[in-house]
Amino acid sequence: MNKDEFVDKVLETESTLYHVSKSILIHDEDCEDAVQGAILKAYNKLDTLKKEQYFKTWLVRILINECYSLKRKEYPQVSYEEYFESAKADDKKDYSELYLAIQNLPEHIRTTIVLYYVEGYSVEEIKDILEIPAGTVKSRLAKGRKLLKIKLENMEAIYE
Repeated sequence: MNKDEFVDKVLETESTLYHVSKSILIHDEDCEDAVQGAILKAYNKLDTLKKEQYFKTWLVRILINECYSLKRKEYPQVSYEEYFESAKADDKKDYSELYLAIQNLPEHIRTTIVLYYVEGYSVEEIKDILEIPAGTVKSRLAKGRKLLKIKLENMEAIYE
């Protein structure tokens, strides 16, 4: 794969990279750092990609590792309330109830939900990306759906 092909493939996966990083990291700036770091690492390790058809999966796996690395090194845990207080001050975005419910899921479930429902990865692809058994992917999806249903019902009750 040459430089131009690499750039084209990265541009094709741009929104996926953002969604996956956002499911792990909170702030947009952190997501940008993780995506840039992952792209740089992927370019430097391009010779380790065995099959070009798995480029997107390979790059997403690098990104997930980069997100967790950034999270471990530099970012302390921030409470949900703290995040949304700072988000109100920093962001002028109007988040949907579904987005808020997804962001409130436990991280391992949130990442699985985003990969499956937002990015359209299959259970088998998620299994490879997250390096977990297919049964674990399925149970996380089931648990995520159950938690989202409860959270959305609670939000609905609040607004009535």
